[in-house]
Amino acid sequence: MRVSNRSEGSDGKFRRFPRLAWLALAAALALVAAGCSSSSSSSAPAASASASATGAAAVPSVSIDSFTVHIAPTMSLFKALAAAGTKGANSLQVGVILPDTTSSTRYVDFDAPYLRQAFTAAGYTSAEYRIDNAQGSDATQLSDATADINLGAKILIVDPLDAPTGVAVAKLAEQKGVTLIAYDRAIFQGTNTYYVSFDNEHVGELIGQGFNACVKSWGIKSPKVFVLNGGEDTDPNAISFASGYNKVVWGQPAKTVAAGKTNSSGMSLVGENFAPGWDNTKGGTIFQQEYTAHPQINATIEANDGLANAVITDLKTAGVKPKSVPTTGQDATAQGMAWILEGYQCGSVYKAVYKEAQDSVALATILLAGATPPSALLNGKTVDPADSSITEPASLLTPVWVTAANMQSTVVADGFDTAASICTIAGQAACSAAGIH
Repeated sequence: MRVSNRSEGSDGKFRRFPRLAWLALAAALALVAAGCSSSSSSSAPAASASASATGAAAVPSVSIDSFTVHIAPTMSLFKALAAAGTKGANSLQVGVILPDTTSSTRYVDFDAPYLRQAFTAAGYTSAEYRIDNAQGSDATQLSDATADINLGAKILIVDPLDAPTGVAVAKLAEQKGVTLIAYDRAIFQGTNTYYVSFDNEHVGELIGQGFNACVKSWGIKSPKVFVLNGGEDTDPNAISFASGYNKVVWGQPAKTVAAGKTNSSGMSLVGENFAPGWDNTKGGTIFQQEYTAHPQINATIEANDGLANAVITDLKTAGVKPKSVPTTGQDATAQGMAWILEGYQCGSVYKAVYKEAQDSVALATILLAGATPPSALLNGKTVDPADSSITEPASLLTPVWVTAANMQSTVVADGFDTAASICTIAGQAACSAAGIH
């Protein structure tokens, strides 16, 4: 199986964690996890799909491909199962804790509304689920988890702010016998932890494939490549992304590739580096210094749209024209879409939030009812990049590579980026040429 990941990239990144915050969180963790032993996430509790376990309610036959932008048709199939799992308690059963409102507007604009729609369509009352946002505070995310558990939640769906906070929440959930679903960002802790996200290595593969196609279509001669990775110091997803595009472009499924590497397409690697903590400003500085030292660079790979934007800004300042130096990305931001239309970015990986939201609620409902998730839904596993012996069951959704050719039918049609937001940046002429409306 592929190693799995946030974007959302900019929506899939972990923040740099200061030393004092580590110490404070460690102290809090010691209190909430007293008496708990650390364990691998390599196993999950057995669940039964028997009629007795689910109150005669069958598990809907769904897969990762069942979720569309129209939420009600699929999620309404879970009403009987949700009723069996909640037992009509009309009290908190599932707690959702999102990370912040600043690293990405997706949590306010998409995740929370889609999650709410999914719970409602599945038959949950407003008292049976709760959606909180930690507002960028590690302490708040842990206290929200504690509050949900004290209110009776049996399932937690958590998008962790950072790795230490994720571990603290997982320890708490394990101590209290609560099932944890890591949402978008993996948490490699606990024996009762699941993961719902997009296939992160495949995200990287799409970036690599899009880059190769772009180098060819833009007619880049003897490509001299620089690679700007995401926050590999803080985010295991960034390592998975890099493994994907390094495998496609250089034939090495690895976190890093040594400078001087060549491939059969005549490309050579000038160098690579990563943006600490996914910091776009630092990423831009890294590229600017590299480009100054190696002006022969004429092709680049970036791990997300934010880093691509930083690189493109540097390139434009240097007088580089459209379709001269390829860049790549993920997250399908409006700015990324505009750069694609303007000929500065090859494409971007789109990860539809409505799929993650429905997938998480579907899995939570199945687990709440004590049933076994179908293999077409729980279709893989995620592996800790730091320790390959630690794995956990995962539902890995399929991302999409977006170019000018399919922008209208994907991000615009889904309402993820509006035509107005893209065209305000790119200009109406570029939008009209690509059929964006």
